[in-house]
Amino acid sequence: IIIGIGTNPNKPTRRFAKPLVKESIEKLLIREGITNVEVVCFENLVTDVALDNNTTFLIRGIRDGIDYQQEEKDAAYNEKIADLDTIYIRAGELGLISSSFVMLLDYYKKDVSSYVPEETLELIKNK
Repeated sequence: IIIGIGTNPNKPTRRFAKPLVKESIEKLLIREGITNVEVVCFENLVTDVALDNNTTFLIRGIRDGIDYQQEEKDAAYNEKIADLDTIYIRAGELGLISSSFVMLLDYYKKDVSSYVPEETLELIKNK
């Protein structure tokens, strides 16, 4: 499994630098004892990264119907241009929580520890 951290040109600013996000995810993987996952940062299309790594599936998380609609559009493009299938995983009980919401709570000094893993909490606190 490869976790990709890309750049969305429609969102020109990042909350955290990609290397910091990568490090945070890798710490979480180590803590959880997960050894079959690689974390990569990239600047090109996710389809290019997938093809470069001989991947045939993309795994995408969805929070709600709006996410699903967008992911369905993206999946159609990814299938057409790179013959990639998409697997969706529901966000579950935290499905209504967005990174914007977490950052807003943190801005107002509210506890966000129930919404993010401790490695992400460390990243937020060090911002």
